[in-house]
Amino acid sequence: MIKIKSQKTKKSVEVTVPGSKSYTHRILIAAALSDGICTLHNCLKSQDTLLTLNALRQLGVKIEELENKIEVHGTSGVLKPCSDPVYLGNSGTSMRFLTGVAALGDGIYTLTGTERMLERPVGDLLDGLNQIGVSACSINKNGCPPVEIKGGKVKGGALSLKCEISSQYLSSLLLIAPYTKDGITITVTEGPVSRPYVDMTVDIMASFGVKILRDGYRRFAIDGRQTYRAGSYMVEPDCSQAGYFWAAAAITGSRIKVKGIAKTSRQGDVRFTEVLEAMGCRVFHEKDGIAVSGGPLSAVEVDMADMPDIVPTLAVVAAFAKGTTLIKNVAHLKAKESDRLAAVVNELSKMDIKASCNDTGLAIKGGRPCGAMIDTYGDHRIAMSFALAGLKVPGIVIKDERCVEKSFPDFWNVFKNLYA
Repeated sequence: MIKIKSQKTKKSVEVTVPGSKSYTHRILIAAALSDGICTLHNCLKSQDTLLTLNALRQLGVKIEELENKIEVHGTSGVLKPCSDPVYLGNSGTSMRFLTGVAALGDGIYTLTGTERMLERPVGDLLDGLNQIGVSACSINKNGCPPVEIKGGKVKGGALSLKCEISSQYLSSLLLIAPYTKDGITITVTEGPVSRPYVDMTVDIMASFGVKILRDGYRRFAIDGRQTYRAGSYMVEPDCSQAGYFWAAAAITGSRIKVKGIAKTSRQGDVRFTEVLEAMGCRVFHEKDGIAVSGGPLSAVEVDMADMPDIVPTLAVVAAFAKGTTLIKNVAHLKAKESDRLAAVVNELSKMDIKASCNDTGLAIKGGRPCGAMIDTYGDHRIAMSFALAGLKVPGIVIKDERCVEKSFPDFWNVFKNLYA
């Protein structure tokens, strides 16, 4: 555990956050399926992304981790058989994306993970794969991992897909579509939640030379017999991780710039700055990054369906705001690394902050938070979000602080840079 020092913070500070976790997963997969050697720069190296990387190696992809880059030798979509189970920890992104990728392989693949992973739903994705002729099932017949996928030549075709739990089901199918014989046409019947992550997938596929036709978020058509084009690719900084430091500015009244992020980013979490601005902060879009300057905070009512990873961070900021903040349309947070709705309410309550949740959202009444021992539930975002409260409130202790290694291994060192 780690006790957060509630000492004076710098009035102005610049920080650098690692490459985007979401982009890193997607680029690794596109590179692995590409037609040659891809050079990837600024990839995030964390527990989750390394699970994807090592799983791709298990499927026969040659990957070289060099000092400042990663070289991926593309397979042109030809993957090797794998008799051993592919272990994916509690990385939901790895599980969902590689469930699709395994369909392109040769033989039967078993994908599994931690106890929590075995509770996280993938049934709608399995149903989508079955509709295009892929044999894909939940081994325990409960719609959750472990899953068994029979790889082979995927014909493709039309399918209907539910995405009210996760947009990653859609992204998984989009990523493999170019390597099907006849292509895939996807009609989304429910959702998708987290829409910017779909845009991110489409953006990466296009940058690798794949053509996609789409009608908003309802219909996607990708021709088969396409190939991801090998080349050099850069991963932009992670806006979810940037959010912790923008939130730190809001709570402490400091001015904090996160370098390398632009307003034009495809990452939906860049819009967290707009939420903070509505709460009373000032936002500065500069050539080398985005800065937030804190001020007196007021509660907001906000739909966070497209920014789910930011919800715990916003909840902690809301604890310091005047009034009751309402966070809407985030039912899918129950199926994350932890039940994040329940976790946020539990830990804010320990801090004497009135908080409640229903099936789809949160209500947080701002007040005077007090010190508390914070349980993290093995969830990296709970640990990093509640650490922010300790910048202002004495006595915040974060249990299992190493869980941040899932997405931001260097978080605590960057966090220390905030102190005067």
